Amino acid sequence: MSSLVKRHIFIFYLLIIFVIFFLTWFLFVQSQANFLEINFFYVGQGDSTLIRTASRQNILIDGGPDNTVVYKLGKALSFYDRQIDLIILTHPQTDHLTGLIEVIKRFPVGAIIAPDVDSDSAVYQTFLAIIKQKKIKTVFIRNPLIIPLGNETRLVFLWPQEKYLEKNSENLNDYSLVTKLIYRKTSAIFMGDFEKEELLVKQNLDLNSEILKNGHHGAADANDYKFIKAVSPIYAVISVGENNRYGHPHPQTLENLNRLNSNIFRTDLIGDIIFAGNGQIFWPTW
Repeated sequence: MSSLVKRHIFIFYLLIIFVIFFLTWFLFVQSQANFLEINFFYVGQGDSTLIRTASRQNILIDGGPDNTVVYKLGKALSFYDRQIDLIILTHPQTDHLTGLIEVIKRFPVGAIIAPDVDSDSAVYQTFLAIIKQKKIKTVFIRNPLIIPLGNETRLVFLWPQEKYLEKNSENLNDYSLVTKLIYRKTSAIFMGDFEKEELLVKQNLDLNSEILKNGHHGAADANDYKFIKAVSPIYAVISVGENNRYGHPHPQTLENLNRLNSNIFRTDLIGDIIFAGNGQIFWPTW
């Protein structure tokens, strides 16, 4: 057999392998088309959550207290899609903010949403400088906002609400974004470090959600029973560091959740926590 024939045979088999690989990849992508995924990263005593919508948008809520999130994203994102379409900074405290700086340096970012609040911390000033340098579209909000994402998916920012904000409040938690992710008939609420959840309850907002990302790492001052009852989560996720010095989560928070028969997932006990959803139900996949 001549070397030319061998070369043609080799190319032929190479093409077959390529076609099989491409079809496998295509079928896999199509099979994921109706599924949304929420990945609660374990970043120690901090918060960081990656949402991958059914339309394959990547949304990152907070970045944790260090650069651990960069490693987590490297594993979680598809090799063919490394873009973060939207970053949501709930509030400019280091345990939510720090990791975002390195994320912005290493990954393409489409847009950023953050609360309209000032902070003179060095980390926040670095964050502002880098998003300005990279010319990333950034929206600072003081009032509720709805962002349609397509495929029956939307983000609803329930807080902040300017009319309720205390003038000159120095507590950054008062400005923390509260975000409700809605996908068809299902939803999840991400509380950041918001501590005045009674203001949401008294407005009779639609808080009911299958998943509750508990506020302020499970602290007692952010997980009032009436609020948790209004949400009535099937799953409660507490992002907290192992043996942290704050005593999070507070026993009262755990009691409130247990009274409502919520399934409690803690990053300090489990590590990364992943949920998938098809628009009808959510289920853990870790």
